[in-house]
Amino acid sequence: MPVLTPDMVRSTGNSWSDVRSSALARASAAPFPTTDLEHWRYSRIDELDLARFVPTDTPSTITGGGSDAVVTHVPASAATADASLARLFPAADELELFAALNLAHMDVIVVSVPANKVVAEPIVVTHRLAGAGQAFFPRLIVEAGRNSEVTVVERFVSADDDVLLAVPALDVRADQAARVRYLGINELGTSSWLIGEQLSTGQRDSDTLLATVALGGDYARVSTAARLTGQGGNTRQVALYFAGGEQMHDFRTLQEHVSPRTTSDLLFKGAVQDTAKSVYTGLIKIHKDAKGSAAFQTNRNLTLSHGAWAESVPNLDIETNDVKCSHASTVGPIDEDQLFYLESRGVRPDVAQRLVVLGFFDEVLAQLPVGELATSLRAQVSRKLAIGDAS
Repeated sequence: MPVLTPDMVRSTGNSWSDVRSSALARASAAPFPTTDLEHWRYSRIDELDLARFVPTDTPSTITGGGSDAVVTHVPASAATADASLARLFPAADELELFAALNLAHMDVIVVSVPANKVVAEPIVVTHRLAGAGQAFFPRLIVEAGRNSEVTVVERFVSADDDVLLAVPALDVRADQAARVRYLGINELGTSSWLIGEQLSTGQRDSDTLLATVALGGDYARVSTAARLTGQGGNTRQVALYFAGGEQMHDFRTLQEHVSPRTTSDLLFKGAVQDTAKSVYTGLIKIHKDAKGSAAFQTNRNLTLSHGAWAESVPNLDIETNDVKCSHASTVGPIDEDQLFYLESRGVRPDVAQRLVVLGFFDEVLAQLPVGELATSLRAQVSRKLAIGDAS
């Protein structure tokens, strides 16, 4: 595994060397995951050869935000780093392999919003990844102070021909009554791999939205844990994913209620065509002290071709009775009645299918935190449908 040696980590000379070194030691000791583990069941992890990739700095650009947010960017190769930011990193002792690798090689972007500040303009972070055999480890941390508000968009872009690996990490920290909106957009090329982890923590009366649009990549996996640690906190997760060709999208989610009267809602919608695959497994966990909480989980999948495959596995773990919980999942083809209705009014079959799929995704598109992006994302979905029709 081509991970940096301890000496190479220390040679950067920045104040996070101890963090990186301990993470590297953990990565070297951590077992490589297999599909025997429930958390990796149905995945394609056995196809990944880490020896093919070499860590490198992540080329990132940051726009927007104005003067109401403090944005700090520290590449992995930076000679110096703000020592006070080291408090934002987790202990490496029990991290799984890819989380440890990210911590060891991380390129860090920290978005800090002071208390009572509203950042009116979205902050857009764009990672334009390039280079066959390169591995990228961006880490985005969003710190929202008490009663603050911020929207962050993170985009992952690469060319179709580049066989590369992205291992991103997201850490959202919403203080009391803070409002955080995050949108991650996967526009990677069809030869890229992505294995990402997301964590959000919501304090008392906070409100967080974690949104994902996944269209690219060869194999793209995102594991998300949304934790509500303060009474009255609220979190939502929404995702749109569409796979064609031999692509695979893989989502693992956790809605964790630690404190009373907290609320979570999840809506994931996906479509697969050709011989593409998708996996969704989700868990609602209600702790014994989280009385009066409500949690909802919905996953819907369309299979648009006979060779396409989708798996959906919702789960509940409830330790108290005073809660409201529900989960629902579906996997199946387009409703024939919907197609018949459109075709009986003169709409061509391929256009009818496109209209139904776009309508299916509209419920998610309407909830994206940056509404003007919905039009361009709809166009990308439409183009993927057209490619599938042509094949």
